[in-house]
Formats: sequence, C-alpha cells, structure tokens
Amino acid sequence: MKRLLTALFLLVAPALAAAAEPPEIGAPAPAFSLPDQTGKTHALADYAGRWLVLYFYPKDDTPGCTTEACNFRDDIASIRKLGAEVVGVSVDDVASHAAFAKKHSLPFPLLADQDGAVAASYGALRDLLVMKIAKRVTFIIDPQGRVAQRYLDVDPDAHAAEVLADLERLQMAGH
Repeated sequence: MKRLLTALFLLVAPALAAAAEPPEIGAPAPAFSLPDQTGKTHALADYAGRWLVLYFYPKDDTPGCTTEACNFRDDIASIRKLGAEVVGVSVDDVASHAAFAKKHSLPFPLLADQDGAVAASYGALRDLLVMKIAKRVTFIIDPQGRVAQRYLDVDPDAHAAEVLADLERLQMAGH
C-alpha cells in the first residue's frame, strides 16, 4: 500500500507543481478565444475599451456554481451600468453551458475551455490527471486589458456584490 501511495504521489506531484500562477494585478490579462453556450467565439480583444469580469468556476449546475452565476445574473444590470461585462469560464462543453444558461436564465456568455488551456493561463486550472476542473477564481480586467483585481478565494454567496463594489471603487479611483 505504501508503494502504491508513493507511486501515486510521484505521478500527481509534477502535475500540481506545474500549475501556472495567476496573473498579478497590473499584468496584462492572458489572451483567450473560446466558444460560448451558443457556439459564438469570444476573445479578450472583443472587450478592449471595456471592463470585464472574467470568472472561472468548477462545474455547471452544481450548488456553488449555480449560486455564483445566479448572483451575477441578478446584478448584471448594475454591472453593465458601470460599463462592464461578465463572462464565465469552465472546462464544461458548449452543450452543458447551454443547458445551464437556459435553466437559470443567465444573460452572459459561458465559455467552454474544454482542454483547460485558458484556465491554466490564468492559474485557474486544477489538473487531477483523470479530470480537469477550473478553480473558483475571478479577474476584473480593465479597459486596457490589464488585471485590475483578482479574487483567489471566492465565496459564491457574496462574490457578485464584492465584484460590483470593487468595480465602483476601481472606476472612482480612475483606474
């Protein structure tokens, strides 16, 4: 049994150690180009000149992810009033995103990062070897394409309100 655990650790440790670090505040946001729940491709460049809330989440239609998405849905008018857009990203496929968005009337894109490359570039990929999931992290990207705020420890219940308050603060500070 000890040999098995040692062998397993030796297989898993390099994958965990290879995880990218999330971009720092002030750093350029990593580029992306992914399909949403309707098949339309979204790229970081599409949001140039606007604020972007890019949030990564583990799995469609699970309790925490549903709470987080529905809170963003409920606050979307206030977020857009500040000139920002919300985009969700997970490693689920387009069909899963379509069902999730329809079931909860989500008015923003959910991007399908099936190979996890975009999540990895944001330090948001948890590679468990047998499966990959996105970590629950969020980035506010400013109109110049730089990371203005990052959230590496997200509470799904309070997160949308926290993001909204930070968007207001960042804009008032002239960021």
